Amino acid sequence: MANLIQPHGSDRLNPLYVQDTAERQKLSQEAPSLNSVLVSSATAGNAVMLGAGYFTPLNGFMNKADALSVGSRMHTVDGLFWPTPVMNLVAEAPDVKVGDRIALRDPNVDGSPVLAIQQVDAIETFTSSELEQLAQQVYGTTDAQHPGVAEFLAQGSVAISGAVQVLNYSYFETEFPDTFRTATDIRDSISKMGWNRVVAFQTRNPMHRAHEELCRMAMERLDADGLVIHMLLGKLKPGDIPAPVRDASIRKMIELYFPANSALITGYGFDMLYAGPREALLHAVFRQNMGATHFIIGRDHAGVGDYYEPFEAQEIFDQIPAGALKIEMFMADHTAYSKKLDKVVMMREAPDHTKEDFILLSGTAVREMLGKGEAPPPEFSRPEVAEILMKYYQAQG
Repeated sequence: MANLIQPHGSDRLNPLYVQDTAERQKLSQEAPSLNSVLVSSATAGNAVMLGAGYFTPLNGFMNKADALSVGSRMHTVDGLFWPTPVMNLVAEAPDVKVGDRIALRDPNVDGSPVLAIQQVDAIETFTSSELEQLAQQVYGTTDAQHPGVAEFLAQGSVAISGAVQVLNYSYFETEFPDTFRTATDIRDSISKMGWNRVVAFQTRNPMHRAHEELCRMAMERLDADGLVIHMLLGKLKPGDIPAPVRDASIRKMIELYFPANSALITGYGFDMLYAGPREALLHAVFRQNMGATHFIIGRDHAGVGDYYEPFEAQEIFDQIPAGALKIEMFMADHTAYSKKLDKVVMMREAPDHTKEDFILLSGTAVREMLGKGEAPPPEFSRPEVAEILMKYYQAQG
C-alpha cells in the first residue's frame, strides 16, 4: 500500500458530501420545507469542492472576517493557510436568519435542484470598497474586463457563512462520469496503484506535445510512480475549449503515448478563477488533498490576458510561510519543440537557441489552422489529438 501525503491542515480528508444514503434521502426530503437560496455558479463550485474533500479542512463557507483575513494575509483568523476566499455570496437574503438551515439551489442544472443544505452562522454585508479590495488581493486587479473579477463582483455583497452538507455533485458526476473524481476517489486510486511519488498536472486546455513532454519530464526528474492529469470541468471564459472535447483529446493522447497504468485521467468540478498566483496556491492545496506529492506549476499558471507576469505564479510559493503546504512544486519553464535537438525542451534549458530554433505557435494561429481543417505540425500536436480538435472547430463554423 502507498504511504499517502497528509491532507492540508488535517490528518484526514474532510469531504462534506453526505455519504450515508438514508441520511442524504432524509435531507433531500426535508429540503423543500427549508428556505431556499439560488446560489451563484462560483458558490455551487465551492460546494462541490467542499463536498468532494478538495477543500479540506474547511467545514463550509467562510464568514467575513475569515474572507478578509484570507485576502490580506492568506490565512483564516484561526491561522489556517488558505489563498482564496470560499464564500456563499448573494445579492440579498431578506428571508434568511442566523440559526436557519437553508437549501442551496444549483444554478447550473435544469430546475435548480437542491445542491446542499447550509447552516446559517452569520449573514454579513461587504461594502463595495471591501469587495474591490478583496478582488485586488486575490486577482491582482479590479479591472472588470478580467473574467474572474467580473464573476466575483457580480455575485453580490451579502455573505452567508456556515457549515454545509452536500447532497450531490451538480452536473459534474452525470456529464463527466468517467472523469469527475472526488479527492477521496483519487486517493483510493493512488493507493491501489501503490504510487508513493505522484505528480499532478492541472489543465483547462487540450494537451499538446509541450504539455505531454512536460509531464514526462517531471515524472522522470522526480522519479515519480505516476501522473494524475486533473482537468477543470467547470465554467470557462468564452472561446475556451469545452470540457468534453478536451477530455476526449487528453484520453487519446494518454492511450497512445503513455505507458499503461502510468497516468490517471481525472477532473474536478469548479469554475476557473483566472486568479494567477493565488489560484496556483489554491490548486496546490487541493492537489495535496487528493494525494499528489508534487505539482507542476508552469509559465503563467492560471493566468489570463496580460494580468500576471510569466513566473508570478511560481514566485508566490517563495512568499508563503515555510511548511504551509506539504506538497512540493515542480517549477516549469515554457516548453517547446527544438528543431536543433529534435525534441521538446524547456526553453531556459536551451540557452544556445534563438526563437527560430523552436516551433512556436500562438493559440490564435492554432485555432485558425484547426478551423480550416489543417493539422498543426506533429511536433506541436499529436495528429490524433489534432483530429479531435479539428472536428470541434469545424463544427463551430
